Amino acid sequence: MPVIAKAPFFKPRMPRTNQPWSIIMTNAGSLGWVSDVNGYRYQAAHPETGETWPPLPNILQAAWTDLTGLDVPAECCLINLYQGQRAKMGLHQDRDEIDKSFPVLSFSLGDSARFRVGGKTRKGPTQSVKLNSGDVVILQGESRLSFHGIDRIMPDSSQLIGDYIEGGGRINLTLRRVNPA
Repeated sequence: MPVIAKAPFFKPRMPRTNQPWSIIMTNAGSLGWVSDVNGYRYQAAHPETGETWPPLPNILQAAWTDLTGLDVPAECCLINLYQGQRAKMGLHQDRDEIDKSFPVLSFSLGDSARFRVGGKTRKGPTQSVKLNSGDVVILQGESRLSFHGIDRIMPDSSQLIGDYIEGGGRINLTLRRVNPA
């Protein structure tokens, strides 16, 4: 996993409380998404190493083009690693991008997860969907700013990640375009 070797996983933290998240993350592309006491944001360098993020792998850029139908490239691939029953992601909107007209493209690899998606308000009704390894989610158009999150991981439901990362788990690859074309 060359990307992870160049940009090791780090533990994000909540901006207001400095509490650590239940997952670890890294990025690839010209920009990476981070969360710490300074807020949620995109930046050009890894928050711990100070190195620029590794390039977005060609296969992911090709998937972005094929699945979104866009000629403009993705700028960020956020890589979230979920391990164990406590790993989750609360309901949130992807709204840190400057240009929110571009879709959010997400690939699930490894353990299955319960994905929760709702509308444009946090307190509105939601649906829970099981995501398996290989599943793809695209948030675009009306769904682009839908609240969504991961309720839980189903540990040991896949061996895919365990061949590469100690302890296995679920990797989510989320591709985004941040800036106007």
